[in-house]
Amino acid sequence: MAKRLYAAGWGVRAGLLLASMGAAMGAALGQVPDAPYPTLVPQERALPDRIAEKPSQPPAYLIPVAPLGFSAPGAINLGLRNSVVSLDFLDEGRLLFTFRVPGLVHRGSVEYEERQIRAVVLTLPAGAVEAEALWTVHDRQRYLWALSGSHFLLRDRNNLEMGDATLGLKPFLRFPGPLLWLEMDPTQQIIVTNSREPAAGSHSGDAGGQAARNVYGQKTEGESDLEVRVLRRDSGQVMLVSRARSTVHLPINSEGYLESLRGNGSEWLMNLKYFSGGSRIVGQVESNCPPVFDFLSEREVLVTTCSPLGGGKLVAMTTEGRRLWDAETSDATMWPLVVRSLEGTRLAREALKVNYPVRVGTTVDQGDVVGQLVEVLDAADGKVALETAASPILDGGGNVAISPSGRRVAVLNGGAIQVFELPSPTPLLEPLTVAPATHPTNR
Repeated sequence: MAKRLYAAGWGVRAGLLLASMGAAMGAALGQVPDAPYPTLVPQERALPDRIAEKPSQPPAYLIPVAPLGFSAPGAINLGLRNSVVSLDFLDEGRLLFTFRVPGLVHRGSVEYEERQIRAVVLTLPAGAVEAEALWTVHDRQRYLWALSGSHFLLRDRNNLEMGDATLGLKPFLRFPGPLLWLEMDPTQQIIVTNSREPAAGSHSGDAGGQAARNVYGQKTEGESDLEVRVLRRDSGQVMLVSRARSTVHLPINSEGYLESLRGNGSEWLMNLKYFSGGSRIVGQVESNCPPVFDFLSEREVLVTTCSPLGGGKLVAMTTEGRRLWDAETSDATMWPLVVRSLEGTRLAREALKVNYPVRVGTTVDQGDVVGQLVEVLDAADGKVALETAASPILDGGGNVAISPSGRRVAVLNGGAIQVFELPSPTPLLEPLTVAPATHPTNR
């Protein structure tokens, strides 16, 4: 019998539930004064909604993955949102490719979730193996995040290790309980973590060494909590910490974090809350579900919205409230993921293509998923620079990467890593000369 997949809506991504820190802290929405937003409203465009028979341009070179030991996961994995692959640029000339190595599973063991991960550093354009390693991780969630300077973070249980191009690992941060998720600001100087804490509380020397701010009442004996922390990457210093009921996606830049505030009808306000205190409304969008925010750069935010009948829009805005571009997304796609270049000049959106319109709450038969499409866009104007497919279908992501400059894109497709050479992306918009201090502040 075919597996049925649940289209839970645009805001659910690889075990990630959108819930702003402001909501987690129990902030209440009051009357928000009007803000003098810039009135630029760009022309809308529609993103392609078909699986291209071939890429919109040929790849510059191919790196076959079978000789590296990679084999495609079975179709039974579709719908589980497991992380089985990671593909990242360490720099313009090197790729880090990691993947699960199939092996025997001892179902009666407490280590049932244990996986072996093979890692290889590949030089471009030849695809030669420069370094290789074998790691062990103990769950099926995302385990690797690329950093600038040819480094990366590797997550396993409650430990974060830092690695480099030699694939050597050094201890970085240790948490009091299992680390479930992390994300970073565009400059990679601030880290947001979600971890499940033991009932006894934090231990000295851990990343959770500071006392947690408890927003739902005091911990009780035997209770385990989800802790959301905002930390400085260079020192591990905890800037903010809060309890939450579920895993939190917290879009941040170096100044603060974004939360969505409900306006009238389908209107949502985008509120920037500063780490130093205070907040500012920076824009508004129309959406029939809570919009998802993602910082593409320090000043540009990608907003994913949804319409009543499925599909929705990508809306790119600046933190000064300037609307840069809109793009309609197809109602025959589900589970979108966004990957950005380190410099924030390009983004890749990948999604599962279904052969009929999908509504929020719709159940989809596994056999109705016809492929995984990839669209690469310029962050400044939304121009589509590349259309292609990714295969095998990996609904947990990890199969698309963009180089730091945005000029190279790597996609796992058709038994090879396809590397595309693209023209230079459109330059990012310069800041407005109007001081953002003219916008209202809520405290």
